[in-house]
Amino acid sequence: MTVDRRGVPVSGGDGKSQDGYERALAAFNIYRGDPIALIDEVLGEAPDFVMGHIFRAYMCAGLWERSAVAEIKAGLKRLKALAPLANERERAHMGALADWAAGDWLGMRMRLGRILVEHPRDLLALQFCHLADFFNGDRDNLRDRIARALPAWAPEDESYGLLLGMHAFGLEECGDYGRAEVAGRRALELEPDDCWARHAVAHVMEMAGRQEEGIFFMQGSASHWAQDDNVFSFHNWWHTALFHLDQGDVQGALELYDQSLRPGADAVQLGLLDASALLWRLHLQGEDVGSRWQAPADHYENSDEAGFYAFNDMHAMLALVASGREAAAARLSAVEQAAKGKKTNAAMEREAGLPVVRAIAAFGRGDYGACVDLLLPVRYRAHIFGGSHAQRDVLHRTLIEAALRGGDKAMATALSHERLALKPECPFSRALGARAEAL
Repeated sequence: MTVDRRGVPVSGGDGKSQDGYERALAAFNIYRGDPIALIDEVLGEAPDFVMGHIFRAYMCAGLWERSAVAEIKAGLKRLKALAPLANERERAHMGALADWAAGDWLGMRMRLGRILVEHPRDLLALQFCHLADFFNGDRDNLRDRIARALPAWAPEDESYGLLLGMHAFGLEECGDYGRAEVAGRRALELEPDDCWARHAVAHVMEMAGRQEEGIFFMQGSASHWAQDDNVFSFHNWWHTALFHLDQGDVQGALELYDQSLRPGADAVQLGLLDASALLWRLHLQGEDVGSRWQAPADHYENSDEAGFYAFNDMHAMLALVASGREAAAARLSAVEQAAKGKKTNAAMEREAGLPVVRAIAAFGRGDYGACVDLLLPVRYRAHIFGGSHAQRDVLHRTLIEAALRGGDKAMATALSHERLALKPECPFSRALGARAEAL
Protein backbone atom coordinates (compact mmCIF):
# COMPACT_ATOMS: atom_id res chain seq x y z
CA MET A 1 0.00 0.00 0.00
CA THR A 2 1.23 3.49 -0.84
CA VAL A 3 0.33 6.81 0.73
CA ASP A 4 0.05 10.33 -0.63
CA ARG A 5 2.08 13.34 0.56
CA ARG A 6 -0.16 13.69 3.60
CA GLY A 7 0.07 10.04 4.63
CA VAL A 8 -3.37 9.07 3.31
CA PRO A 9 -3.52 5.54 1.83
CA VAL A 10 -3.79 5.34 -1.96
CA SER A 11 -4.32 2.23 -4.08
CA GLY A 12 -2.50 1.85 -7.36
CA GLY A 13 -0.70 4.47 -9.36
CA ASP A 14 3.03 4.94 -9.56
CA GLY A 15 5.12 7.90 -8.52
CA LYS A 16 4.44 9.74 -11.76
CA SER A 17 0.67 9.44 -11.55
CA GLN A 18 0.66 10.45 -7.89
CA ASP A 19 2.81 13.49 -8.69
CA GLY A 20 0.31 14.43 -11.42
CA TYR A 21 -2.53 14.01 -8.94
CA GLU A 22 -0.79 16.36 -6.52
CA ARG A 23 -0.45 19.00 -9.26
CA ALA A 24 -4.15 18.73 -10.04
CA LEU A 25 -5.05 18.89 -6.35
CA ALA A 26 -2.85 21.97 -5.87
CA ALA A 27 -4.68 23.69 -8.73
CA PHE A 28 -8.00 22.91 -7.03
CA ASN A 29 -6.68 24.12 -3.67
CA ILE A 30 -6.11 27.68 -4.88
CA TYR A 31 -8.49 27.63 -7.87
CA ARG A 32 -5.78 28.26 -10.42
CA GLY A 33 -5.36 26.43 -13.69
CA ASP A 34 -7.46 23.57 -15.02
CA PRO A 35 -7.48 20.63 -12.57
CA ILE A 36 -9.59 18.49 -14.91
CA ALA A 37 -7.09 18.92 -17.75
CA LEU A 38 -4.27 18.08 -15.36
CA ILE A 39 -5.92 14.92 -14.07
CA ASP A 40 -6.89 13.88 -17.59
CA GLU A 41 -3.20 13.87 -18.46
CA VAL A 42 -2.60 11.53 -15.55
CA LEU A 43 -5.47 9.23 -16.49
CA GLY A 44 -4.30 9.15 -20.08
CA GLU A 45 -1.15 7.38 -18.91
CA ALA A 46 -2.62 5.57 -15.89
CA PRO A 47 -6.26 4.74 -16.76
CA ASP A 48 -6.65 2.50 -13.69
CA PHE A 49 -5.58 5.17 -11.19
CA VAL A 50 -8.58 5.17 -8.85
CA MET A 51 -7.97 8.50 -7.10
CA GLY A 52 -7.58 10.19 -10.47
CA HIS A 53 -11.12 9.20 -11.46
CA ILE A 54 -12.47 10.16 -8.04
CA PHE A 55 -10.79 13.55 -8.24
CA ARG A 56 -12.18 14.19 -11.71
CA ALA A 57 -15.73 13.38 -10.61
CA TYR A 58 -15.47 15.76 -7.65
CA MET A 59 -14.32 18.56 -9.94
CA CYS A 60 -17.51 18.11 -11.96
CA ALA A 61 -19.69 17.90 -8.84
CA GLY A 62 -18.20 21.17 -7.58
CA LEU A 63 -20.09 23.05 -10.29
CA TRP A 64 -23.29 22.09 -8.45
CA GLU A 65 -25.41 22.02 -11.55
CA ARG A 66 -27.42 19.43 -13.47
CA SER A 67 -25.01 19.49 -16.41
CA ALA A 68 -22.43 17.69 -14.24
CA VAL A 69 -24.59 14.65 -13.48
CA ALA A 70 -23.90 12.79 -16.74
CA GLU A 71 -20.13 13.27 -16.37
CA ILE A 72 -20.20 11.97 -12.80
CA LYS A 73 -22.28 8.95 -13.71
CA ALA A 74 -19.84 8.11 -16.50
CA GLY A 75 -16.99 8.40 -14.01
CA LEU A 76 -18.82 6.18 -11.53
CA LYS A 77 -19.28 3.53 -14.21
CA ARG A 78 -15.53 3.45 -14.70
CA LEU A 79 -14.94 3.45 -10.94
CA LYS A 80 -17.30 0.51 -10.46
CA ALA A 81 -15.03 -1.56 -12.66
CA LEU A 82 -12.02 -0.41 -10.62
CA ALA A 83 -13.65 -0.97 -7.22
CA PRO A 84 -11.86 -4.30 -6.58
CA LEU A 85 -8.56 -2.42 -6.84
CA ALA A 86 -9.63 0.37 -4.48
CA ASN A 87 -9.12 0.65 -0.74
CA GLU A 88 -11.89 1.25 1.77
CA ARG A 89 -11.48 5.04 1.77
CA GLU A 90 -11.65 5.21 -2.01
CA ARG A 91 -14.77 3.04 -2.09
CA ALA A 92 -16.35 5.41 0.43
CA HIS A 93 -15.56 8.27 -1.96
CA MET A 94 -17.32 6.34 -4.71
CA GLY A 95 -20.38 6.06 -2.50
CA ALA A 96 -20.30 9.79 -1.77
CA LEU A 97 -20.15 10.60 -5.47
CA ALA A 98 -23.04 8.22 -6.17
CA ASP A 99 -25.06 10.03 -3.50
CA TRP A 100 -24.32 13.38 -5.15
CA ALA A 101 -25.41 12.13 -8.56
CA ALA A 102 -28.62 10.73 -7.05
CA GLY A 103 -29.45 14.08 -5.44
CA ASP A 104 -28.82 12.85 -1.90
CA TRP A 105 -26.51 15.67 -0.93
CA LEU A 106 -27.00 15.08 2.78
CA GLY A 107 -25.98 11.44 2.38
CA MET A 108 -22.93 12.53 0.41
CA ARG A 109 -21.82 14.89 3.17
CA MET A 110 -22.39 12.22 5.82
CA ARG A 111 -20.13 9.80 3.95
CA LEU A 112 -17.45 12.43 3.49
CA GLY A 113 -17.72 13.32 7.16
CA ARG A 114 -17.05 9.71 8.08
CA ILE A 115 -14.06 9.59 5.74
CA LEU A 116 -12.66 12.69 7.45
CA VAL A 117 -13.14 11.29 10.94
CA GLU A 118 -10.90 8.39 9.93
CA HIS A 119 -8.64 10.32 7.54
CA PRO A 120 -8.55 13.98 8.64
CA ARG A 121 -5.59 14.61 6.30
CA ASP A 122 -7.60 13.69 3.19
CA LEU A 123 -7.29 17.15 1.65
CA LEU A 124 -9.57 16.43 -1.31
CA ALA A 125 -12.37 15.23 0.99
CA LEU A 126 -11.83 18.18 3.30
CA GLN A 127 -11.96 20.88 0.66
CA PHE A 128 -14.81 19.37 -1.32
CA CYS A 129 -16.90 18.76 1.78
CA HIS A 130 -16.24 22.35 2.88
CA LEU A 131 -17.70 23.47 -0.45
CA ALA A 132 -20.59 21.03 -0.06
CA ASP A 133 -21.35 22.46 3.39
CA PHE A 134 -21.47 25.88 1.75
CA PHE A 135 -23.80 24.73 -1.03
CA ASN A 136 -26.06 23.11 1.55
CA GLY A 137 -26.14 26.03 3.97
CA ASP A 138 -24.49 24.15 6.84
CA ARG A 139 -22.65 27.03 8.47
CA ASP A 140 -21.84 25.06 11.64
CA ASN A 141 -19.97 22.41 9.67
CA LEU A 142 -18.27 25.07 7.57
CA ARG A 143 -16.51 25.89 10.81
CA ASP A 144 -16.55 22.63 12.77
CA ARG A 145 -15.58 20.18 10.04
CA ILE A 146 -12.30 22.06 9.66
CA ALA A 147 -11.90 22.37 13.42
CA ARG A 148 -12.19 18.60 13.76
CA ALA A 149 -9.41 18.06 11.23
CA LEU A 150 -6.97 20.81 12.29
CA PRO A 151 -5.31 18.90 15.17
CA ALA A 152 -4.16 16.27 12.66
CA TRP A 153 -2.17 18.94 10.80
CA ALA A 154 1.00 20.72 11.86
CA PRO A 155 1.67 24.42 11.19
CA GLU A 156 4.68 23.47 9.11
CA ASP A 157 2.61 21.27 6.76
CA GLU A 158 2.56 22.76 3.27
CA SER A 159 -1.25 22.84 3.14
CA TYR A 160 -1.83 24.09 6.68
CA GLY A 161 -2.69 27.58 5.46
CA LEU A 162 -5.45 26.17 3.28
CA LEU A 163 -7.16 24.77 6.37
CA LEU A 164 -6.85 28.11 8.14
CA GLY A 165 -8.49 29.81 5.15
CA MET A 166 -11.40 27.37 5.17
CA HIS A 167 -11.75 27.69 8.94
CA ALA A 168 -11.77 31.48 8.58
CA PHE A 169 -14.77 31.30 6.26
CA GLY A 170 -16.61 28.97 8.61
CA LEU A 171 -15.91 31.28 11.55
CA GLU A 172 -17.18 34.26 9.54
CA GLU A 173 -20.41 32.51 8.56
CA CYS A 174 -20.97 31.70 12.24
CA GLY A 175 -20.55 35.37 13.15
CA ASP A 176 -17.15 35.03 14.82
CA TYR A 177 -15.66 37.89 12.83
CA GLY A 178 -12.62 38.63 14.96
CA ARG A 179 -11.27 35.07 14.94
CA ALA A 180 -12.21 34.73 11.27
CA GLU A 181 -10.07 37.70 10.29
CA VAL A 182 -7.12 36.49 12.35
CA ALA A 183 -7.28 33.03 10.77
CA GLY A 184 -7.76 34.42 7.27
CA ARG A 185 -4.84 36.81 7.50
CA ARG A 186 -2.59 34.09 8.92
CA ALA A 187 -3.62 31.84 6.01
CA LEU A 188 -2.61 34.58 3.58
CA GLU A 189 0.77 34.95 5.25
CA LEU A 190 1.36 31.25 4.59
CA GLU A 191 -0.11 31.26 1.07
CA PRO A 192 -0.73 34.73 -0.44
CA ASP A 193 -2.41 33.18 -3.51
CA ASP A 194 -5.09 31.46 -1.41
CA CYS A 195 -8.09 33.27 -2.89
CA TRP A 196 -10.51 31.39 -0.59
CA ALA A 197 -8.81 32.79 2.49
CA ARG A 198 -8.79 36.24 0.92
CA HIS A 199 -12.49 35.96 0.21
CA ALA A 200 -13.07 34.95 3.85
CA VAL A 201 -11.46 38.20 5.02
CA ALA A 202 -13.51 40.11 2.42
CA HIS A 203 -16.63 38.56 3.92
CA VAL A 204 -15.62 39.86 7.36
CA MET A 205 -15.26 43.36 5.94
CA GLU A 206 -18.59 43.06 4.13
CA MET A 207 -20.42 42.05 7.29
CA ALA A 208 -18.78 44.83 9.29
CA GLY A 209 -19.52 47.51 6.68
CA ARG A 210 -15.81 48.22 6.09
CA GLN A 211 -16.27 49.08 2.41
CA GLU A 212 -13.41 51.49 1.89
CA GLU A 213 -10.97 49.15 3.59
CA GLY A 214 -12.42 46.25 1.59
CA ILE A 215 -11.75 47.97 -1.72
CA PHE A 216 -8.15 48.64 -0.73
CA PHE A 217 -7.72 45.09 0.57
CA MET A 218 -9.04 43.45 -2.59
CA GLN A 219 -7.74 45.72 -5.32
CA GLY A 220 -4.38 46.13 -3.63
CA SER A 221 -3.84 42.36 -3.65
CA ALA A 222 -5.30 41.59 -7.09
CA SER A 223 -1.99 40.22 -8.34
CA HIS A 224 -2.47 37.30 -5.93
CA TRP A 225 -6.04 36.32 -6.89
CA ALA A 226 -7.05 37.91 -10.19
CA GLN A 227 -4.74 36.01 -12.54
CA ASP A 228 -6.13 34.98 -15.92
CA ASP A 229 -6.14 31.31 -14.88
CA ASN A 230 -7.88 31.89 -11.53
CA VAL A 231 -11.36 30.39 -11.84
CA PHE A 232 -12.50 32.00 -8.56
CA SER A 233 -11.49 35.55 -9.43
CA PHE A 234 -14.97 36.47 -10.70
CA HIS A 235 -16.39 35.94 -7.20
CA ASN A 236 -13.73 38.06 -5.53
CA TRP A 237 -14.40 40.78 -8.10
CA TRP A 238 -18.07 40.49 -7.13
CA HIS A 239 -17.15 41.18 -3.52
CA THR A 240 -15.10 44.16 -4.64
CA ALA A 241 -18.03 45.46 -6.70
CA LEU A 242 -20.28 45.22 -3.61
CA PHE A 243 -17.87 47.41 -1.68
CA HIS A 244 -18.05 50.00 -4.46
CA LEU A 245 -21.84 49.81 -4.65
CA ASP A 246 -22.41 50.30 -0.94
CA GLN A 247 -20.11 53.31 -1.09
CA GLY A 248 -22.45 54.79 -3.70
CA ASP A 249 -19.97 54.21 -6.54
CA VAL A 250 -22.38 52.77 -9.10
CA GLN A 251 -20.04 53.42 -12.01
CA GLY A 252 -17.22 51.57 -10.28
CA ALA A 253 -19.47 48.57 -9.70
CA LEU A 254 -20.61 48.56 -13.33
CA GLU A 255 -17.04 48.77 -14.59
CA LEU A 256 -16.14 45.70 -12.54
CA TYR A 257 -19.21 43.93 -13.90
CA ASP A 258 -18.19 44.65 -17.48
CA GLN A 259 -14.56 43.68 -16.90
CA SER A 260 -14.95 40.56 -14.78
CA LEU A 261 -18.56 39.47 -14.20
CA ARG A 262 -20.41 39.73 -17.51
CA PRO A 263 -21.25 36.12 -18.51
CA GLY A 264 -19.64 34.74 -21.63
CA ALA A 265 -20.92 32.00 -23.88
CA ASP A 266 -19.38 29.32 -21.65
CA ALA A 267 -20.71 30.71 -18.35
CA VAL A 268 -21.44 28.24 -15.55
CA GLN A 269 -24.10 28.62 -12.86
CA LEU A 270 -21.60 29.91 -10.29
CA GLY A 271 -20.69 32.83 -12.54
CA LEU A 272 -24.27 33.54 -13.58
CA LEU A 273 -25.49 33.92 -10.04
CA ASP A 274 -22.85 36.55 -9.18
CA ALA A 275 -23.72 38.50 -12.31
CA SER A 276 -27.44 38.38 -11.51
CA ALA A 277 -26.92 39.21 -7.86
CA LEU A 278 -25.00 42.40 -8.65
CA LEU A 279 -27.41 43.54 -11.35
CA TRP A 280 -30.40 42.93 -9.07
CA ARG A 281 -28.88 45.13 -6.38
CA LEU A 282 -28.59 47.86 -9.00
CA HIS A 283 -32.14 47.12 -10.15
CA LEU A 284 -33.41 47.62 -6.60
CA GLN A 285 -31.71 51.01 -6.52
CA GLY A 286 -33.43 52.01 -9.77
CA GLU A 287 -30.16 52.15 -11.71
CA ASP A 288 -30.23 51.77 -15.48
CA VAL A 289 -27.93 48.88 -16.41
CA GLY A 290 -28.64 49.06 -20.12
CA SER A 291 -28.57 45.72 -21.92
CA ARG A 292 -26.56 43.96 -19.23
CA TRP A 293 -29.45 41.74 -18.15
CA GLN A 294 -29.60 40.10 -21.56
CA ALA A 295 -26.65 37.73 -21.17
CA PRO A 296 -27.58 36.14 -17.82
CA ALA A 297 -31.29 36.04 -18.73
CA ASP A 298 -30.50 34.30 -22.03
CA HIS A 299 -28.42 31.69 -20.24
CA TYR A 300 -31.11 30.99 -17.67
CA GLU A 301 -33.89 30.93 -20.23
CA ASN A 302 -32.07 28.41 -22.43
CA SER A 303 -30.77 26.09 -19.71
CA ASP A 304 -32.31 22.93 -18.26
CA GLU A 305 -31.15 23.70 -14.71
CA ALA A 306 -34.57 24.73 -13.35
CA GLY A 307 -35.43 22.85 -10.18
CA PHE A 308 -32.00 21.28 -9.73
CA TYR A 309 -30.66 23.59 -7.00
CA ALA A 310 -32.75 26.17 -5.17
CA PHE A 311 -29.99 28.76 -4.81
CA ASN A 312 -29.50 28.80 -8.57
CA ASP A 313 -33.27 29.02 -9.07
CA MET A 314 -33.38 32.19 -6.98
CA HIS A 315 -30.75 33.89 -9.13
CA ALA A 316 -32.38 32.72 -12.34
CA MET A 317 -35.61 34.30 -11.16
CA LEU A 318 -33.85 37.60 -10.48
CA ALA A 319 -32.57 37.73 -14.06
CA LEU A 320 -35.79 36.57 -15.69
CA VAL A 321 -38.03 38.92 -13.70
CA ALA A 322 -35.78 41.95 -14.09
CA SER A 323 -35.58 41.42 -17.85
CA GLY A 324 -39.32 40.79 -18.20
CA ARG A 325 -38.94 37.25 -19.57
CA GLU A 326 -41.96 34.98 -19.85
CA ALA A 327 -39.63 32.17 -18.84
CA ALA A 328 -39.99 33.41 -15.25
CA ALA A 329 -43.35 31.68 -15.04
CA ALA A 330 -41.83 28.43 -16.30
CA ARG A 331 -39.06 28.69 -13.72
CA LEU A 332 -41.60 29.15 -10.96
CA SER A 333 -43.51 26.12 -12.18
CA ALA A 334 -40.32 24.03 -12.23
CA VAL A 335 -39.53 25.05 -8.66
CA GLU A 336 -43.05 24.14 -7.55
CA GLN A 337 -42.61 20.71 -9.12
CA ALA A 338 -39.14 20.21 -7.62
CA ALA A 339 -40.49 21.02 -4.16
CA LYS A 340 -42.69 17.91 -4.35
CA GLY A 341 -39.74 15.56 -4.68
CA LYS A 342 -37.69 13.63 -2.14
CA LYS A 343 -34.16 14.71 -2.98
CA THR A 344 -32.15 17.11 -0.84
CA ASN A 345 -33.04 19.99 -3.12
CA ALA A 346 -36.75 19.31 -2.66
CA ALA A 347 -36.44 20.25 1.01
CA MET A 348 -34.46 23.35 0.04
CA GLU A 349 -37.20 24.38 -2.38
CA ARG A 350 -40.00 23.79 0.11
CA GLU A 351 -38.32 25.62 2.97
CA ALA A 352 -36.80 28.55 1.09
CA GLY A 353 -36.59 28.31 -2.69
CA LEU A 354 -40.29 28.37 -3.48
CA PRO A 355 -41.30 31.28 -1.23
CA VAL A 356 -38.27 33.23 -2.44
CA VAL A 357 -38.99 32.83 -6.16
CA ARG A 358 -42.64 33.67 -5.49
CA ALA A 359 -41.51 36.82 -3.67
CA ILE A 360 -39.26 37.85 -6.56
CA ALA A 361 -42.14 37.31 -8.99
CA ALA A 362 -44.39 39.45 -6.77
CA PHE A 363 -41.78 42.21 -6.68
CA GLY A 364 -41.54 42.10 -10.46
CA ARG A 365 -45.27 42.63 -10.93
CA GLY A 366 -45.34 45.44 -8.36
CA ASP A 367 -47.16 43.49 -5.64
CA TYR A 368 -44.86 44.73 -2.92
CA GLY A 369 -47.10 43.74 -0.03
CA ALA A 370 -47.05 40.10 -1.18
CA CYS A 371 -43.28 40.27 -1.57
CA VAL A 372 -42.90 41.47 2.02
CA ASP A 373 -45.27 38.80 3.32
CA LEU A 374 -43.37 36.06 1.52
CA LEU A 375 -39.86 37.16 2.50
CA LEU A 376 -40.41 38.00 6.16
CA PRO A 377 -40.90 34.39 7.32
CA VAL A 378 -38.14 32.92 5.17
CA ARG A 379 -35.23 35.34 5.24
CA TYR A 380 -33.67 33.93 8.43
CA ARG A 381 -33.98 30.31 7.37
CA ALA A 382 -32.87 30.81 3.76
CA HIS A 383 -29.43 29.48 4.69
CA ILE A 384 -30.92 26.04 4.03
CA PHE A 385 -30.44 26.57 0.30
CA GLY A 386 -26.81 27.55 0.62
CA GLY A 387 -24.81 30.63 -0.11
CA SER A 388 -23.23 33.05 2.34
CA HIS A 389 -24.60 35.87 4.48
CA ALA A 390 -23.31 38.30 1.87
CA GLN A 391 -25.06 36.47 -0.96
CA ARG A 392 -28.34 36.04 0.90
CA ASP A 393 -28.33 39.75 1.73
CA VAL A 394 -30.12 40.13 -1.61
CA LEU A 395 -33.23 38.88 0.21
CA HIS A 396 -32.95 41.53 2.93
CA ARG A 397 -32.37 44.23 0.34
CA THR A 398 -35.37 43.09 -1.69
CA LEU A 399 -37.53 42.97 1.43
CA ILE A 400 -36.76 46.51 2.55
CA GLU A 401 -37.08 47.87 -0.99
CA ALA A 402 -40.49 46.20 -1.28
CA ALA A 403 -41.57 47.83 1.97
CA LEU A 404 -40.33 51.21 0.73
CA ARG A 405 -42.03 50.94 -2.65
CA GLY A 406 -45.21 49.66 -1.05
CA GLY A 407 -45.35 52.70 1.21
CA ASP A 408 -45.18 50.63 4.41
CA LYS A 409 -43.43 53.23 6.55
CA ALA A 410 -43.52 51.21 9.77
CA MET A 411 -42.01 48.12 8.17
CA ALA A 412 -39.43 50.05 6.15
CA THR A 413 -38.37 52.02 9.24
CA ALA A 414 -38.08 48.89 11.38
CA LEU A 415 -36.03 47.09 8.75
CA SER A 416 -33.74 50.06 8.18
CA HIS A 417 -33.13 50.31 11.94
CA GLU A 418 -32.23 46.63 11.93
CA ARG A 419 -29.75 47.13 9.11
CA LEU A 420 -28.20 50.24 10.59
CA ALA A 421 -27.61 48.43 13.88
CA LEU A 422 -25.40 45.99 11.96
CA LYS A 423 -23.72 48.49 9.63
CA PRO A 424 -24.08 51.96 11.15
CA GLU A 425 -21.43 53.55 8.94
CA CYS A 426 -22.56 52.00 5.65
CA PRO A 427 -23.66 54.76 3.21
CA PHE A 428 -26.18 52.45 1.52
CA SER A 429 -27.80 51.45 4.81
CA ARG A 430 -27.99 55.07 5.93
CA ALA A 431 -29.63 56.02 2.65
CA LEU A 432 -32.28 53.34 3.17
CA GLY A 433 -32.98 54.72 6.63
CA ALA A 434 -33.38 58.21 5.24
CA ARG A 435 -35.83 56.96 2.62
CA ALA A 436 -37.87 55.17 5.25
CA GLU A 437 -38.06 58.27 7.44
CA ALA A 438 -39.15 60.35 4.45
CA LEU A 439 -42.13 58.15 3.57
